[in-house]
Amino acid sequence: MDFDEIIERRDTHSAKWDLIDKIYGVPKDDGIAMWVADMDFRPPQVAYDAINKMQEYGIFGYYGDEDSYKRAIIWWMQNRHSWKVEPDWIFSTHGLVNGTALCIDAFSSVGDGVVLFTPVYHAFYRIIKAADRKVVECPLKLENNSYQFDFDNYDHLLNGNEKIALLCSPHNPGGRVWSNTELRAVASFCRKHDLILVSDEIHHDLVFPGQKHIVAPNSIPEFTDRMVMLTATTKTFNIAGSHTGNVIIEDEHLRGKFHKRVNALGISPNSFGLFLAEAVYSREGAEWVDRLMNYLDENRRLFDTAIATIPGLTSMPLEATYLAWVDFRALGLSNQEITDRIHKSAKLATNLGQTFGLGGDGFHRFNLATPRTILMEAIERLKTAFEDLA
Repeated sequence: MDFDEIIERRDTHSAKWDLIDKIYGVPKDDGIAMWVADMDFRPPQVAYDAINKMQEYGIFGYYGDEDSYKRAIIWWMQNRHSWKVEPDWIFSTHGLVNGTALCIDAFSSVGDGVVLFTPVYHAFYRIIKAADRKVVECPLKLENNSYQFDFDNYDHLLNGNEKIALLCSPHNPGGRVWSNTELRAVASFCRKHDLILVSDEIHHDLVFPGQKHIVAPNSIPEFTDRMVMLTATTKTFNIAGSHTGNVIIEDEHLRGKFHKRVNALGISPNSFGLFLAEAVYSREGAEWVDRLMNYLDENRRLFDTAIATIPGLTSMPLEATYLAWVDFRALGLSNQEITDRIHKSAKLATNLGQTFGLGGDGFHRFNLATPRTILMEAIERLKTAFEDLA
C-alpha cells in the first residue's frame, strides 16, 4: 500500500474535494481540501476484493444472515480492543451520524436536553436541533494545550431535563485519548444526572504510537446498564461512502428501546457496507491500519513542526485521529480574518472552529490524512498566508 500515491479526486463526486468552493469559497481547481474526515488513501486490498467478489457474483440483493459480519466485529473488538462483544448486542446503522440520531430518538423526547462536551463534532448539533432537543454545552478546559473535563463547573449548566450525554472518544476535535480515570469520571457525572452515555468511538482505531485507547465498557463495566457504544469501519479504513456503522448495546432494556425505534423507522443494512466491514475487520485490515498510523504519525510530526515556526499559532498534540486542531487566537485576529487568510489566501479548505461549539472560536481543524507532498504544499501555503504577521 502506497500512501504517497496522488489520487485525483476532483470531479468524482467527492464531497471533500468537489464541494470546497460551494461550502468554503476555496477554488476547486487549485484549492486543497483539508476539512471533512475523509482520507485521500486507498483502502486495504481486502476491501477491493470484497467489492470484486460482489461484482463477479452480479446480484445485489438484500443482505441476510449477519452471522459472519457480526463474527468479524466480535473478532476485531476482542483482538484490537480487548472488548468482548456478544452478537445480539450489535445493530447496523447507516453510519454513526445516523446511529447517533437513532439514539437521540430512542432515548429522549422532544424538548429534552442532550449534553455535549465542547468543542465537539459539529454534526451533533445539527441532529440534536433537528430532533427538537436542546443542546446543553459543557465546555472542556484547555490546560497545557490539552483538553480536560471540568466537572466541578458542569452541574450548574444542567436543569434536570437532560437525558443523554454524547462523548467523543477519542475526542474530536483535539484528538484526546481519554484515560481510565477520566472515563470513570464521565460515568459518575452521568449517573449523578441520570443520563444515558452514548460513546462515539468512531476514531478508536486511529490512535498514534505510544497511546492506548480504552473502550468505555472496559473502563466502566458497572455502567453498561446506561451505556451505548458507537463504532464503525468507515473512518478507520476510508470507506465512509459505505455508510455503515454499529450501535452496540449490552443492556437488554436499552437494546429493546433502540430496537423498537429501528423497526419503527424501517432501518435495514446496506449490503455493500456489511460486506466491506467483514472484509476489513481482519488480520489484513489490522496490518493496513498499523502501516497507516505510522504514516500519519510522520504527517503529524511534520505539520506540528511547521505550525511551531509560525508566530502565534499552536497545534494541539494529537493522541488520536488525523484531524489537527490549530489555535490562532494569539494573533489577535477575528474569526473572519483568520478564515480569509486560510481559505482565500492559502486556498486551504478547513473546518471553522466556531462550528464545534463553545471553545471553538479562533481555531481551525486540518485533515492531515493526505499524501505527504500535498501536506507539504499546504504547509507552505499556510506559512505564506501568515508571514506578514511575523
